[in-house]
Amino acid sequence: MREANKTGREIIKPGDLALFWRRVRETVHLMVGLPDYGRYVTHVRTRHPGQPVMTKAEFVAERTSRRYEGKGAGRCC
Repeated sequence: MREANKTGREIIKPGDLALFWRRVRETVHLMVGLPDYGRYVTHVRTRHPGQPVMTKAEFVAERTSRRYEGKGAGRCC
């Protein structure tokens, strides 16, 4: 349960605001199609342990070409 002040309103902690803004940023990036390199790295390391991980520059170039040139319309998993 969240803490409340003397008036009964919830106390918003700095960590709550940071999490909120991270979620807003993630949502906006997903809406406009910006790739998430961190999520990609986690995915490759857990689902494809023997596969090399692309650098961030390679990842962005590959995702950009996939989005605008129509290459690789499928998913790996």
